[in-house]
Amino acid sequence: MRPWLPRRVLVTPSARDWAHGLQMLERAERLGIAVVELKTDRIVMDRQVDERRAYADAKATLAIVVAPPSKRKLEPIAPSADWRVDLAAGCPAHCGYCYLAGSLKGPPITRVYANLDEIFGAIPAYIGNGTITSRSAARSHEGTTFEASCYTDPLAIEHLTGSLARTIAWFGRTEGAQLRFTTKFADVGPLLALDHGGHTRMRASINPSTYARFEGGTAPVAARLAALKQMADAGYPVGLTIAPIIAADGWEQAYRGLIADVATLFADVVDLTIELITHRFNPGSKAVLDTWYPGSALDMTTTNRTIKRTKFGTEKTVYDAPTMKRLRSVFEAEIAAALPLARILYWT
Repeated sequence: MRPWLPRRVLVTPSARDWAHGLQMLERAERLGIAVVELKTDRIVMDRQVDERRAYADAKATLAIVVAPPSKRKLEPIAPSADWRVDLAAGCPAHCGYCYLAGSLKGPPITRVYANLDEIFGAIPAYIGNGTITSRSAARSHEGTTFEASCYTDPLAIEHLTGSLARTIAWFGRTEGAQLRFTTKFADVGPLLALDHGGHTRMRASINPSTYARFEGGTAPVAARLAALKQMADAGYPVGLTIAPIIAADGWEQAYRGLIADVATLFADVVDLTIELITHRFNPGSKAVLDTWYPGSALDMTTTNRTIKRTKFGTEKTVYDAPTMKRLRSVFEAEIAAALPLARILYWT
């Protein structure tokens, strides 16, 4: 598939003060993308009466900005990693279950950060701390882990930013830390020859082709798996993020087929991790997704669901206990049989 090209790139005055910001601007200009020089650091989209048009305009916009100081105060991100490190916020994909819906403020513009050096400068203070890998006997060999995919898909925009390559190189020179990112894209060519030092784990986010209609604008699953194998062959630790697991009609056969496809490529890969994440949503994200993707066939009803209260006092809708139990038993059995060397990191 062709890489995503926004219709326009906005650049703030502060972003131009950073060499990385100027490099991203030069990339956009070389690609022939319309560049809009903003007069202030505030990004204001044109008001649209039609919400679908507003969504489309935002999704076609990339903004080069400076990450605020809050981004340099890292937050824990259990159960994936010790800490969250953001290189950008927003994603060009059109996933009907989008995890970012309702969590990002304002229109879904993809904002990329020019001040990577400041972001890198904050990381050393967190190495050796954390509660996921830093204190885990089973995962301590990974070092302190830093997740870069919480608010973006960094590979989806790498051809526009170069940020992921810079970050991989930085972690490659840094002992005791591991960068982690997960992706629904496949253009890993620029990453293969980097001096990564084994300090970056790429995971492919996958689902059966049955559910591909919910993942608009992404690379085919087969391409994602092929890219992940390339990364493994280049010495990167790798993993799979099977998410969101959807308990729709025929799910058992669909996911068994997916795991079998994975096994043809990765059965002999020694360092393969798997993260299993079931579909969930909250009232805010459902309202946003209903606006973004009206008429979606994705089931967000209360069938086989229950309400769970989070540690922050909010509510989310998850599968009920019998459904969860059946899902988990099937996945654990299938993975144990087809991928005996793989490590399941967590189920949620």
